Amino acid sequence: MEKKTENPVMPNYVREILSIVEGTAAPNKIREQLEDYHENDIADALELMSVSKRQKLYRTIDINTLSDIIEYCEPEKAVQYLSEMDIKKASQVIEKMEPDSSLDLLNLIEKDKRNALIALLDEETKREINLMASFDEDEIGSKMTTNYISVSQGASIKEAMRTLVKEAPTNDNISTVFVVDEDETYIGAIDLRELIIARENTPLDDIIMTSYPYIYGTEEIDDCIERLKDYSEDLIPVLDNSNRLIGVITSQSLIQVVDDEMGEDYARLAGLTAEEDLKEPLIMSIKKRLPWLLVLLALGLVVSSVVGIFESVVSELTIVICFQSLILDMAGNAGTQALAVTIRVLMDENLTVKNKVELVAKEMKVAFSNGFILGLIAVLALSFYISVFKHAALFSAVAVALCIGASLLVAMVISGAVGTVIPLFFKKIHIDPAVASGPLITTINDLVAVVTYYGLSGLILINMLHIKI
Repeated sequence: MEKKTENPVMPNYVREILSIVEGTAAPNKIREQLEDYHENDIADALELMSVSKRQKLYRTIDINTLSDIIEYCEPEKAVQYLSEMDIKKASQVIEKMEPDSSLDLLNLIEKDKRNALIALLDEETKREINLMASFDEDEIGSKMTTNYISVSQGASIKEAMRTLVKEAPTNDNISTVFVVDEDETYIGAIDLRELIIARENTPLDDIIMTSYPYIYGTEEIDDCIERLKDYSEDLIPVLDNSNRLIGVITSQSLIQVVDDEMGEDYARLAGLTAEEDLKEPLIMSIKKRLPWLLVLLALGLVVSSVVGIFESVVSELTIVICFQSLILDMAGNAGTQALAVTIRVLMDENLTVKNKVELVAKEMKVAFSNGFILGLIAVLALSFYISVFKHAALFSAVAVALCIGASLLVAMVISGAVGTVIPLFFKKIHIDPAVASGPLITTINDLVAVVTYYGLSGLILINMLHIKI
């Protein structure tokens, strides 16, 4: 018998980094040793260092590395670390960071110190930060970077290579080179490999990809995120409204954007207006949650009132109250599943009316199939349970079980339709479909399930079969 190989223990890089910084080696030796570690690991180690040890690290490593480390830190921590440096070094760190990260940090710094830092920045960095600040946080331009390489449309292969070699040391994003005309109007892109292997006498136009994807900086993130993901490019050019190249979206930024959007959607599905964190003030959390809870309270009162309408059914057929939660839970689950699928599908802005109708039909078919299977299982299980444990006649037990199974099927089909139609409706009236949150859908489905369950019970079991258990 082959012995199972255990996973190797991952090295503790943070502990190693702490040991290096807290050691007594000369600064140049410390700098040399830290070059073997990723900036993200060093950022994690910063939290475990004393202020004096962090300041020792700030003095030891070069500005480029320090700025990379700060970019990997949580924003609040990054602001703290910047405050531990002298203001000149802090401004140099901000200059080397990506413009969007620089802007985020500056917005978190108190006004007086922020103004002092901005005054020390070079003109190019100020221009880039002002450009980033011109976009709303919901616009894709707020997530771009100006760290890219562009060449003139009329350049030769040799001139393009010369530009690449010159700018590469100060630009991380060199996998794609962008081509612009004399007015900085975007023309297309060149893959780095194509540029390297091109012969010197090859016209630059021959290797330009004029159909390379691009986006406008003023586009809403929600509207273009799926399109960006579909292309799977390391760099996507960002244009202004005059088709001039103003920046690029990197794959790393795209991952962050997707993560942020998923977090926001998850928060909305929970009935919140935005994500919360542990440090958020109590009053802010209450303000985010209370409006939705008030709406759900009103809907809950409606559900309770509807149950009251069927009071005669409950009094004559008390056994039905035992299985109410079964119907409500399964209907809620079916609706929430349909909601999750619909919100995911609605990220595609090219959905036609036909696609939407097909989506509703599909979700109802899925709900019907699942409801039929679950209803059949419920009928078999509940027939046995009611006849054996409730000591009911076999006919009455089967009749009640069939009514519960039929209610389960109908409630799940309607809930599947509701979970699909509501977000489609919100999208149609230009409201974020994620606002059709899980709690809202669940409460509506509770209403549907109550009416279905007690309605069928009263109609079939009491009025038609005259059963009383």
